Amino acid sequence: MSVLRLVANRAERSLERMFPGFFPSSKHDHYKDFGYPPDLTFDHLYKMYLRNGIAHAAVTKTIDKTWQDAPFLLEAERDGSEGSVKKETTLEREVRQRFDELRVWMHLAEADRRGMVGAYAGVILRLADGKRFMEPVDRVGGGLLGIVELVPAWEGQLAVSEWDNDETSPGYGQPKMFQFNEAAVGQTTNPRTFNVHPDRVVIWSRDGTIHGRSSLEPGYNDLIDMEKIKGAGGEGFWKNAKSAPVLEVDKEADIRSMAKAMGVPESEIADRMNEQVSDWQQGFDQLLMIQGIQAKTLGITLPSPEHFFGIALQSFAASMRLPTKILVGMQTGERASTEDASEWSQTNMSRRAGQVIPNIMMLVNRLERFGIIPEKDWFLDWTDLTETSMAEKIDRTVKMADVNSKMQSSGEWVFTPEEIRAAADYEPLSETDKFRDETSDEDESAAQTPERQPTA
Repeated sequence: MSVLRLVANRAERSLERMFPGFFPSSKHDHYKDFGYPPDLTFDHLYKMYLRNGIAHAAVTKTIDKTWQDAPFLLEAERDGSEGSVKKETTLEREVRQRFDELRVWMHLAEADRRGMVGAYAGVILRLADGKRFMEPVDRVGGGLLGIVELVPAWEGQLAVSEWDNDETSPGYGQPKMFQFNEAAVGQTTNPRTFNVHPDRVVIWSRDGTIHGRSSLEPGYNDLIDMEKIKGAGGEGFWKNAKSAPVLEVDKEADIRSMAKAMGVPESEIADRMNEQVSDWQQGFDQLLMIQGIQAKTLGITLPSPEHFFGIALQSFAASMRLPTKILVGMQTGERASTEDASEWSQTNMSRRAGQVIPNIMMLVNRLERFGIIPEKDWFLDWTDLTETSMAEKIDRTVKMADVNSKMQSSGEWVFTPEEIRAAADYEPLSETDKFRDETSDEDESAAQTPERQPTA
């Protein structure tokens, strides 16, 4: 071995001793050391969502913001120009009413929630085509009445039972059959179990396949850390409040007399003392009677957990792209909270555009293929989450009018009335509306002429 190689090996061993577990050659398993599961299953993620308040809040706040209001399915995109038709068409009204009856948007929002917890979720279509769930779909008669129910399914309820392994098939590598087991997740009074054809399933995930990833997965270790800190803090305070005593027997104590006083043999005195301590620990108002024994308590010094909890909280919030103040509801400053809210709205608008809307349009395309709705250039109209509130719009118009007032001496208009109305999302006034309160010369002269009294 060369001298340079020998020196390099010695340096590497020295660094390994200084920083154990840092270099790739280390045999330390941090997941095992810190108690993190090496592989996450749906059961891990689902239980974390149910039992951890931070995880539940992250998912719920994301869904509530994304689905802040329901979208509208339009026959074509409205460009907002003067010649564009803005009135709801007959077909759009029929779709809206049928979707309201079936609570389509509510079920899709629930599928979106379940898709965040698991790697994917499913929306099972129950159709009025007279066929079983396991059969493919051709055409469904009855128009909008052909769709009967939307059934959201967790990843744990909907599994692939058969794959398409035919290389000549258009669906090669895709699921050929799903199995739905409603009782696999949660509790239901009358669970349903059946095989379902992929035609009747819309997979809800980031890429529209079952190969997605849970939104909780990147921050799962942080959630475990928060549970450890919170649980250790609660248990530590409880132990401090009611800890088991340490019994110190005096060297002059007569064990035989103690046993006689307790009414037990000498061999059972330890068990009897355990019973007394156990009875004493069951309540704060119990009295511990001992003779020749001194009872001491071991105090537990707990460090302040806020700093350690905050590190894990910030790391988890970063994994969800969710501002910490919005996640836990803290408001430390108007400017900070406003900026966080704006960023949060932009994040959910991006989520809508990249994930939610494509999944919705997948359902729309499926309904088109089945003949439930006609084939058109369907457009999903949804309120912009980044749009300012009406109070902010009015404040903007007041400032614009104030600028005009200050520039009045120069004889120039900085903002036109149309621009001020546009700042509040109001249409420009028509010529008739502009002068509706002004009276004409004829009306003014008529008002000044006294009414003639009829002659007898």
